[in-house]
Amino acid sequence: MLYELEKQDRIKAPSTRTKSNHKAQIIGCGVAGPVVALYLQRIGIKPIIYESHPEPRDDEGFFLNLAANGTTVLEPLGLREAVLEAGHRSNQLVFQNHAKKQLAENPQETVLIKRGLLTKVLREAAIDHGITVQFGKRLVDIEIAHDEMPIAHFDDGTEVHSDFLVGCDGIRSQTRRSILPNAPDPVYTGIIDSGGFTRTDAIPPSEGVMRMTFGVNGFFGYQKVPTGEIYWFENHERQTEPGHEELQRISTAEWKARLLERHRRDHDESTEIIESTDGEIGKWPIYDLPSLPTWHRGLVCLIGDAAHATSPHVGQGASLAMEDAIVLAKCLRDVDEVPDAFATFEALRRERVDDIVELSRETGTQKAPSNIFTRKLRDLVLPFFLKRGVDRFEQIYSYRVDWTEPIGSVDSVDQRAG
Repeated sequence: MLYELEKQDRIKAPSTRTKSNHKAQIIGCGVAGPVVALYLQRIGIKPIIYESHPEPRDDEGFFLNLAANGTTVLEPLGLREAVLEAGHRSNQLVFQNHAKKQLAENPQETVLIKRGLLTKVLREAAIDHGITVQFGKRLVDIEIAHDEMPIAHFDDGTEVHSDFLVGCDGIRSQTRRSILPNAPDPVYTGIIDSGGFTRTDAIPPSEGVMRMTFGVNGFFGYQKVPTGEIYWFENHERQTEPGHEELQRISTAEWKARLLERHRRDHDESTEIIESTDGEIGKWPIYDLPSLPTWHRGLVCLIGDAAHATSPHVGQGASLAMEDAIVLAKCLRDVDEVPDAFATFEALRRERVDDIVELSRETGTQKAPSNIFTRKLRDLVLPFFLKRGVDRFEQIYSYRVDWTEPIGSVDSVDQRAG
């Protein structure tokens, strides 16, 4: 829906004051960090990215879906095609039950991409544009000096001063803990996620379709891409939150056996894909972030998962982070004072992301009912839920941000969140 900001006096025409002397610290070199850095560079700000890991992890992690609302953010940067080439198109999502009966379909096109490849494309683009990326810089605290200049303290004993700081450091954000020590922590959603890659001739080509199954005891999704590799994931319910070490102690062989037992009453594709997986099977609890009281303090602002982490059930985490990046850069371009730009950014973004976080929670509760009674109820209402969800997906995916329009134009940021 379109809406007006409560404080219109914060919306000004594009500033004529140069910001070429401004220095911005970007904490985190995942998805949001390089994108916001590239846009800040376009408006004359000098960004430097600080990443906690000692080196790039291009071969680690699993995969995600990027929707059109995310990939179009990359068009003004000339990066959309590079990302599309690194991934594989999903022409539609097909939802089915454990017996392969089709329940619904979502015709919206997405991009299936390995997380490491996505972050590699974005990071290398930032470096190619002369943006410095420093690895092995783990943030431990942020000091707000008497003149409000943020000072970042890193675990190697160094400190860095800047005109402002943007926290892009994910759901476990140290930036968030530093500026909002009383903010809520991420919350376990009751779902365990698994995923992996495999190859088997027993599964026919997917022809660009991601198939998702509401199984008897879990949720399973997969797509076989043109290279023959199968990308797959699995969700199931567990009421008690597992510790990190508890999951890591479970061997891949044992975890595979558990998944095979969980899906033995589902159609053959699920068990065939799990059985054929010889490599690592990732496993992790799913969290999201309760709504924060604010996303900024003084000259420090949070974006992406650091501000509004959502569970992956609607595939919007990376796309929302990219949207944040372009909207924040527009606000810094068009609003004179940095704290006012941060406040404008939050006002423009909060309604949309809160709606998507809530939709993702609703979707997660449909995936893995805990007993036969809740499963029967789910299967009864599922077609209606999916139809409503597909309609909302269309509204989510149609979101666009026009980089050329000033932030003061009501058409420059279309806040349709479903």
